[in-house]
Amino acid sequence: QVQLVESGGGLVQPGGSLRLSCAASGFTFSYYAMNWYRQAPGKARELVASITSDGGSTNYADSMKGRFTISRDNAKNTVYLQMNSLRPEDTAVYYCNARAVVSWTKYEYWGQGTQVTVSS
Repeated sequence: QVQLVESGGGLVQPGGSLRLSCAASGFTFSYYAMNWYRQAPGKARELVASITSDGGSTNYADSMKGRFTISRDNAKNTVYLQMNSLRPEDTAVYYCNARAVVSWTKYEYWGQGTQVTVSS
């Protein structure tokens, strides 16, 4: 069955770095765009970064530009989020998302999330 399993979260000091990983299985990974979202307590879910199915293009929310880097390895069915210069406001649960639209039909899968806490 379809699985997206995030890992790499944890506690980090402001200015520090973390690398999140999302391991995918149960679907054709290379057919899907991959996204990272995050959600902090009491706040709406927001898009952090996106990458096209072949890894040829990436996109970031403004507050993440220059700090976060999304990448993927289709041979390993894995997408990554490198997070640098972390700030307390980056504290959230980070979710891996796979999405494809084919002939008006949307295919979407979500991971369970991994907690990132930025605190001194």
